[in-house]
Amino acid sequence: MAAIIDGKAISAALKDSIKADVDAFKARTHTTPKLVIVQVGNRDDSTVYIRQKVKACEEVGIIIEHKHLSNETTELQIMDAVRHLNEDHHVHGILVQLPLDTKNPVDEHALINLIDPAKDVDCLNASNVGLLAQKTKHEPTVISCTPHGCMHLLEKSGVQLAGKHAVVLGRSNIVGRPMAQLLLRADATVTVCHSKTADLPCIVKQADVLVAAIGQPCFVKGEWLKPGAVVIDCGMNSIDDASKKTGKRLVGDVDFESAKAVASMITPVPGGVGPMTVAMLMRNTISAAKAQETKSSWALTPLPLTLLRPVPSDIDIARSQTPKPITRLAAEMTILPGELEPYGSNKAKVKLSILDRLKNRPDGKYIVVSGITPTPLGEGKSTTTVGLVQALGAHLGKNVIACLRQPSQGPTFGIKGGAAGGGYSQVIPMEEFNLHLTGDIHAITAANNLMAAAIDARMFHEATQSDQALFKRLIADNKFCDSQLKRLKKLGIEKTDPSTLTPEEVKRFARLDIDAKTITWQRVMDINDRFLRKITVGQSDTEKGHERTTQFDISVASELMAILALTTDLQDMIERMERIVFAADKAGNPVTANDLGIAGALAVLMKDTISPTLMQTLEGTPVFVHAGPFANIAHGNSSILADKIALKLVGESGFVVTEAGFGADIGFEKFCDIKCRASGLTPHVAVLVATVRALKMHGGGPSVTPGTPLAKEYKQENLELVRSGCANLQRHIENMCKFGVQVVVAVNVFNTDTPAELQIVRDAAVQAGAFDAVLASHWSDGGAGAEKLAAAVAAAAEKPSAFKLLYEVDKPIEEKIETICKEIYRAASVEYSDLAREKIALYTKMGFGNLPICMAKTHLSFSADPSAKNAPSGFVIPIRDIRASVGAGFLYPLIGEMSTMPGLPTRPCFFDITIDPATNEIHGLS
Repeated sequence: MAAIIDGKAISAALKDSIKADVDAFKARTHTTPKLVIVQVGNRDDSTVYIRQKVKACEEVGIIIEHKHLSNETTELQIMDAVRHLNEDHHVHGILVQLPLDTKNPVDEHALINLIDPAKDVDCLNASNVGLLAQKTKHEPTVISCTPHGCMHLLEKSGVQLAGKHAVVLGRSNIVGRPMAQLLLRADATVTVCHSKTADLPCIVKQADVLVAAIGQPCFVKGEWLKPGAVVIDCGMNSIDDASKKTGKRLVGDVDFESAKAVASMITPVPGGVGPMTVAMLMRNTISAAKAQETKSSWALTPLPLTLLRPVPSDIDIARSQTPKPITRLAAEMTILPGELEPYGSNKAKVKLSILDRLKNRPDGKYIVVSGITPTPLGEGKSTTTVGLVQALGAHLGKNVIACLRQPSQGPTFGIKGGAAGGGYSQVIPMEEFNLHLTGDIHAITAANNLMAAAIDARMFHEATQSDQALFKRLIADNKFCDSQLKRLKKLGIEKTDPSTLTPEEVKRFARLDIDAKTITWQRVMDINDRFLRKITVGQSDTEKGHERTTQFDISVASELMAILALTTDLQDMIERMERIVFAADKAGNPVTANDLGIAGALAVLMKDTISPTLMQTLEGTPVFVHAGPFANIAHGNSSILADKIALKLVGESGFVVTEAGFGADIGFEKFCDIKCRASGLTPHVAVLVATVRALKMHGGGPSVTPGTPLAKEYKQENLELVRSGCANLQRHIENMCKFGVQVVVAVNVFNTDTPAELQIVRDAAVQAGAFDAVLASHWSDGGAGAEKLAAAVAAAAEKPSAFKLLYEVDKPIEEKIETICKEIYRAASVEYSDLAREKIALYTKMGFGNLPICMAKTHLSFSADPSAKNAPSGFVIPIRDIRASVGAGFLYPLIGEMSTMPGLPTRPCFFDITIDPATNEIHGLS
């Protein structure tokens, strides 16, 4: 008499184990595994099966969602539902209940293969079926539920399969075929039989283990069996039985009564395989959740560099390297397909939804790159940033992402050129990086100019209409819109019905009463054009004499760019846009973008800009490019969102390297006091880029002018100039240390530098308090030339961070300004113009006194005088005006004249830029 294999008892023990697994997973990841079952139509048997699965999931702590679609659902709609589940990182398992009950034709094979293999808990996707068929020691993540349950029953019953003859009756994709593959993996000799198999009883008679899955009640007779065989009956058939209350009973594919007299072990029906199938679905779901969690491990494949001498032009180097497809890079970084929006093959937007998926992952180490007071040629901060991440990622094997600003087309076609780095430390493709990228700056330009047009139009309409006519035209369908309700609340008018406003309330609501002299919002464009620094608008006769003098700024000077860089999510961006103050009314009250009713439209135009763009370096390490605010009237740093996403992606042992514009007295101070204050992020290491060339200039060397050959002092050894100029380097190190971060000096080595000069720089840096000072040749050698720098940064990042801000925002405006001027610039005092003092009083009265300070000062000196080199002190900082970027969240005092629209030089970069019509290749970008 056969021993009964009790599937209920074995599945109960398995469920206990699965529940413990689920509990441990929840505790470790703060995430609950989730299974979604898609049912199309209303088959009764499907509904019963789903109810069993729902109950089992609830018992082990798995979230289960039953997505029930009508039988009129089209194939496209069903597939769209599956695609959505594929992209939903909260969903770990997807099961499409078969057969479908639909009035419309549906390709079930295509539907099943649309399911993400990582979420295919029924193991029907061709990819998973193929993995199961491969000869490998490692089991697939998910295994077909019923066959896997059968194998578990055999294992728990002590059945040894190696060398045994197993016969599988049935060749279905759900049971028969995967069952045969699992038995082969267990080293059994397997025969698969089906409806066309000849002399079936004879073959069954040879089986040490028989698995029946043909769907025919009591088909296999006891006399067919080999004495002592083990029988696993997967059949589930309903037959008539008058003795039962329902008139039906369930039987298997094997005649149980005759078989149990011959077999050594047998599974009953019900109570055998059935409970195991549902249990294995639970196991597949937790296995899928675990596998998706382990995808947090990067698998970055560096791109090899071929170094040439002499070093070719930047564009020739960039073009010589073939970038990885951006989808492949994203996969290497564990970005899910649904979190990526490719723009061609070389760049892609990364959706903010990734932050929700990674919210429980610890942040990586946060590194900021700044520089000493530069020459007009720049000292290579971007190049150093790229070289450092190439070294960390491609050479030291660290998870690392660079976060860079998007370059403006003004410098690209003007005098400075692009901002992709240089030499063998570049972002590629550099043409795409330096030109339109993903269109963010164009979107900002459109949004900015829409608001500028709205301001002039509103003043025109208010000047040419009565209160009542203006009011009636502003109200659509006799109903206030959301922005208008907010304006009513601001005005203290507690009404929502337009017909109930008094004439006085109508006037207050409808008239912004903008004082044209106070407008600070300018039109923008993303090219240099000196002739737009002062213009007149409204000259057409149709504007009825409503002219005013205004100007264009370059697009990256728009407050919208600063808002993008400082926003933390879409809602925050909308709220910042609503708070934009673009003028005062004639009573001196601030007028905002929400008063104008335009904040929502601005957000719509900029909705795609909020996602950072993923690119890569020459060595295949990832780069986020996002936002590009001016570094004088704004804070000159890439976005908070890019940094936050990057810090989660790299994980606790990884690194995020971002760059702060201009010298450390401006860019680094604003990084800390504005960007970190807004983000709440804490930097671990500050990298200070220095060059012998700049230090010689600070030490008294001749002027350095773009387009003019360098003087001989910069090409020959001159230890005294270097030694004298190190005062500038040491001042910056001392300032950085005030913020409580470790400082590593990166000496960007040129081929004219001598060992003695470089040693002076290193000694001076360490003497001033730097953690280390490292020579780096990343421009000529790529990441290999920055390996020592990367090692020093990694070592410094292990030190505890004592990060602190320079001032508290609740201090008076003057005190915050003077703290920066005295502590960072080393000024003796600050001098305020009458206009500046008026603005201080005005902004304090308006409630803007608690905003941080963004100093608009020359980047060529610690002082207000760009010709005062090295480390001057004891000077006066003159504040001629103070302006407010309330939406961005800072006040910016103006020190001297600050041009927000650059001009073109005599010989702009565009002279050398062209395109080959035969190859479509761009030439001349730098």
